[in-house]
This record gives sequence, C-alpha cells and structure tokens, in this order.
Amino acid sequence: SVVTLGAAAGGILGGYLVDKAGRKLSLMLCSIPYVFGYIVIISAQNVWMLYFGRMLTGLASGITSLVVPMYISEVSHPNVRGMLGSCVQLMVVTGILGAYVAGITLKWHWLAVLCAFPSCIMLLFMSFMPETPRFLLNRNKRSEAIASLRFLRGPHADHEWECRQIEDSVQEEGLNLSEFKNPSIYRPLLTGVALMFFQQVTGINAVMFYAETIFENADFKDSRMASVVVGSIQVCFTAVAALIIDKTGRKVLLYISGIIMALSTALFGLYFKMVLPNRNNSSNPDVWFTLNSASPGTESSISWLAVVSLGLFVAGFALGWGPVPWLVISEIFPLKARGISSGACVLTNWVMAFLVTKEFNDFIRFLTSYGTFWLFSAFCCLNVTFTAFYIPETKGQTLEQIEAYYRRS
Repeated sequence: SVVTLGAAAGGILGGYLVDKAGRKLSLMLCSIPYVFGYIVIISAQNVWMLYFGRMLTGLASGITSLVVPMYISEVSHPNVRGMLGSCVQLMVVTGILGAYVAGITLKWHWLAVLCAFPSCIMLLFMSFMPETPRFLLNRNKRSEAIASLRFLRGPHADHEWECRQIEDSVQEEGLNLSEFKNPSIYRPLLTGVALMFFQQVTGINAVMFYAETIFENADFKDSRMASVVVGSIQVCFTAVAALIIDKTGRKVLLYISGIIMALSTALFGLYFKMVLPNRNNSSNPDVWFTLNSASPGTESSISWLAVVSLGLFVAGFALGWGPVPWLVISEIFPLKARGISSGACVLTNWVMAFLVTKEFNDFIRFLTSYGTFWLFSAFCCLNVTFTAFYIPETKGQTLEQIEAYYRRS
C-alpha cells in the first residue's frame, strides 16, 4: 500500500508540473524517480530501502497516471481519441500481465531490473515527440503549435483551421481560486473526482486480493498461473473496450460494466454466504481462515461460482470502469484548470485505493465476507445511476466542444 501513497503524492506534484513544465517534459522527468526507485529496490539491504524504492516508483506512477491520459487526449483526433485514451489502461494491464508472467520465473531482484527498462524507453522515445498544441498555444507559441500539428496530423491536414479552433478556447490568464465558483470549472471537477471515487469503491482491489485464494480453493494447483489468467482476462476485455469505445460511446460501456460488476459481486457474496458455516467464523478477517473453516464439501461443490464471479467481475471492470474514467477525466476539464483538476482526481483515486486496501480486513470483520461483497455490489449499482445523470457523452466531440458544453450548462 506504500505505492498508493506515493502515487497520491505524485498526483499533487503532477498537477503542478504538467502546467508549469508541459506535458512532454513532465513525462520525461518522471522517468527519474522510476529508475532511481528500482535501483533502490534492486540494491535494498533492509525493508526500509524497499519502502523508499516503492514510494519513489509510486510517485512516478501517480505522475504518469495523470500526464499520459492528458497528453494523449490533447494530441488525438476526436474520431480516435476514445480508442487511444483507452489504450492507457490497456498498456497498464498489459504491463501487469507481463509482471505476472515474468514473476513466475524471475526472483524479485531481477523483476525490479526488468521493470526499470520501460521508463528508460519512455525517456528515449518521448524526446522525439512534440509538446501538445494546446499547451503551446496557451504559452503563445503559435509557430511551434503549428509544427506540432504537422507532426501529429501529417502534412496534408488543415493545420491552420485546427489551430484557430484551439485558439478560440485558449485562455491565457492563470487560474484563480475564485474561479472554482464557476460551474464550467467546478462541475467537471466534481464529476471527475466522483468518477475516481466510484472506480475504487467497486471493490476491484478487494476482488484481486481474493483471486489466488479462490483459484486455489477451486483446485487450481499453481496460484501464480491463476494471476496470469486474471491478467489475460483484463488485457482481452480492455482491448475490446478500446476497439469499440468510439462507436458505442463512453456511457454505454460504463452502464454495461457497472451492471456486470454489480451482478458478479452479488454472486461473490452468495458464494461466501454458502461456503461459510456461520457468522462467527466469517467475522474473522483472515481470508484463508474463513475459507478453510467452510463446511466440508460445500467449498469444492460450488467453487466454480467463485471462479465465474471473479472472471465476470474482472471482465466487466476492464470493459468500462477500468479504462473509461481515466479517458473521461482527460477530456472534460477546461484547459486552464486541466492540471489542478486532474491532480485532484488522481489524488482521489490513489487515496481511495489506499483506503480500500488498508481497510478491507476491517470491512470483513464488521460486515462479514458476504456482506462486504454485497456492499460492493450496491456501490456498482450506484455507479450506474451516477453515470445516467452526471456523465456527459463525449464521443466524437473535440475538447473545445466539451468545454463549451460545460460553459453553456
């Protein structure tokens, strides 16, 4: 959980850095804590060095989770922005799957060595990429913005027209705190913060904690292979989301995802209700204890229910509530408030991830295992309601059109 605290700090730092140094330089700079953090982990002589290394890599993760969606949304054409924005989460789950696979054969020292390479590659490749046209125009660098658009759109696109469209909405003055009284700034901010909150209270971290235990109780001999299976499901369905999001829209995927997760967490609760012999045993927060105290024969006869619920939940999350919130927060904020608003959202996401991670055992103690998962199911139903009333459909719209929508409303 130390990583999530580092990432929360990274959200605050990233929100400041992205507006001062720019999107491109922010990404290049965060390679430093990544690499240095892994060096500390590799050379760790005690547990405190591990904590420090994890904190540094968490800090870098917080910055990248803010800057990468923003960079992609600002350089993408509206017709493919959804697909490219969803590829952020696709690459995240691909990296997790890669770590699972590598972890089967590598010791943790060598795994840390392997993990240090992608950040070095990012530093190298980002040096060839342009800064985003919107940031450059906000800094009155019109000729550089035109050059950036020429790189991004090719030589035959109407760069002048797109540049004028962006200029119409660019506001050069800085952001004052008093401006947060303006609905065009505070409404998208509240929407983004709520999205990040709801993403974490679906219980994704809790379900992932149970993954190895559930597979082992379903007679999967190698729990590490079970992690690979879960990671593969994530990659497949996140890829599906990336391919269809520009056709279906953001809200449809959030609806489908929320309904699937509500159903699967309800089934999880049913599984634990049937497996656990009585409330006294189920109040013990130790997952291994609660499962091993199950009535003989009950567990193996319905273990398929847990496996199906797990697969269904991971697939549902990957289809919508995994990638879409990160995409939406990269689209809805006005340019002048994009750094600080994105920072608040990333901070919310990682703080909630820490709290869910930290307090999960307490939830099981007070609500029992099945009560906890039924609570997650209720939150998933609330996600669907929130989507219906408060999430705008941004499919096919330019960032300037989305900003104009909030100004009008």
